[in-house]
Amino acid sequence: MKYLAGYPAPLLDQVRQLVAEDKLGMLLGKRYPDGVHGIQTDRALYDYVTELKNEFMRKAAPLSKVMFDNKLHVIRNALGTHTTVSRVQGGKLKAKREIRVASLFKDVPLALLRMIVVHELAHMKERDHDKAFYALCMHMAPDYRQLEFDLRLYLTHLDSDGTPLWASNGRAHRLAAESNGA
Repeated sequence: MKYLAGYPAPLLDQVRQLVAEDKLGMLLGKRYPDGVHGIQTDRALYDYVTELKNEFMRKAAPLSKVMFDNKLHVIRNALGTHTTVSRVQGGKLKAKREIRVASLFKDVPLALLRMIVVHELAHMKERDHDKAFYALCMHMAPDYRQLEFDLRLYLTHLDSDGTPLWASNGRAHRLAAESNGA
C-alpha cells in the first residue's frame, strides 16, 4: 500500500479487502469504462498539454518539450516531471521548460492522463505541494483529488495484480471479460 500512505486506516482496510478479493480492477474499470484515450504520440501529448496550459495558464512561459518517457516510473519513482533548463544564448539567459509523462499514461483513461498533466502544469507556477498548488490543480481539474486517489488505486492494482486494465490497441483485457461474462 505504498501509494496510499497517509490515507485513513478505514479506507486502507477497504482497499486491502478489494485487493484480497481481486475486485480493485473491476471497481476501476466500472469507474472508467471508456478505456484508453487517443493520445499515443509525443506530438499528440504536446498538443494536449499546450491546450490545457493555454486554457488555464495563458501567461505562463511556453513549453519547449513535452513527451512520454518509458524510463520515468522505474528510474525516478515518478509519474511525471517538469524541468526548467536555463541556457545562455548570446547576451541573454533563456529558460526552456519541459514536461515528461511516464509511458504508463498511454494506457489509461483520459481523466487519469489529465490528472498527471494538471499536476505537472501546476508545478510550473507552484513548486511545493502546498495549499496554493492544490488550489491550482483543482482549478484546472475540479475532480483532481478523486482522480489522484483513483490513480493511486490503479498503481496499487498494478503492484498487486500486474495486469493493466486498459489497452491502447483497442483490445479488452481481463477486466472486460470479467464484467461482461459475470
